[in-house]
Amino acid sequence: MTQPIQPQSPVPGQGQTPAQGAASPYDLEAAMSIRGLLKIFDKKVAVNNIDLDIPTGSFYALVGPNGAGKTTTLRMATGLLRPTSGGIAIHGTDLWGNLNDCKHMLGIMPDADELFTRLTGLQTLVYAAMLRGVDRATAKARANDLLTAMDLTESANILVQDYSAGMTKKIALGTALIHSPKILILDEPFEAVDPVSAANIRQILRGYAQSGGTVIISSHVMALVEQLCDHVAIISDGSILAAGTTAEVSGGMSLEDRFLSLVGGLHESDNLGWLSQNNPAATAAAQHPQGGQPMQPIQPIQPTLPAKDGQPPYARPSNPAQPLGPQA
Repeated sequence: MTQPIQPQSPVPGQGQTPAQGAASPYDLEAAMSIRGLLKIFDKKVAVNNIDLDIPTGSFYALVGPNGAGKTTTLRMATGLLRPTSGGIAIHGTDLWGNLNDCKHMLGIMPDADELFTRLTGLQTLVYAAMLRGVDRATAKARANDLLTAMDLTESANILVQDYSAGMTKKIALGTALIHSPKILILDEPFEAVDPVSAANIRQILRGYAQSGGTVIISSHVMALVEQLCDHVAIISDGSILAAGTTAEVSGGMSLEDRFLSLVGGLHESDNLGWLSQNNPAATAAAQHPQGGQPMQPIQPIQPTLPAKDGQPPYARPSNPAQPLGPQA
């Protein structure tokens, strides 16, 4: 019988998880299992001892306000950033004990500035596949399949630097998919993407999840998450406030309302009454900003030229065709 593996501190010399070695064993059935994950930058706690299990085959969203710890969590979960303590298992394999094996199971969508933009779209996909051990012939075949699925066939031989934001996002997604990972991890995948490209990306991701793959995204767009994801975790100030199926977390509310009730931070705007167009005082002030009086037209100022040879200064004529200076 396989024994549950225990999280280990990834940093030599730091020894224990935040609970002094008492963190729960990983869930070996989960696509990703996180235990006691802690990240401290200088003296600031960015991720605060979180536990999270992401079911295999789920479409999972990690949502939270800006600066909540979403990106830091994902960077640790993909092996790009070492935690201060805690552990992560990818399909039952300890991430930091078997980093190379785990990375082959992960597909990570790069940011646009991490792509080689002097390559064409086709070259970018083939290069990404070969970096992950896919042979050239298979890489090229998969690249062409992805270009067709993403409606980029006609742009295959155009440099990525000449792609639109939506096209670039699709190529970045292709680099994460091309080695057929078990888990796909996407940080804000729909940011700055046009509606047509967004619909295309959603279709590809749904198909991937339905085939048994696990999709993990970070987002702060609640409507998108509610439409797309079957599981969600709400994170704020580095801590998980709620996690489960989207229906469980929403609790009969819209996900946005549930999010606001947990995270808070919504400020009253009563002090902006001057913006109201139904406010007579505000309307009058906008029309007559000088104490309710109509603004007076600005009179043009005649520039003067300096005195010359003891003669008094004189004004520049409004008609430039007239000669300057005193007339004989």
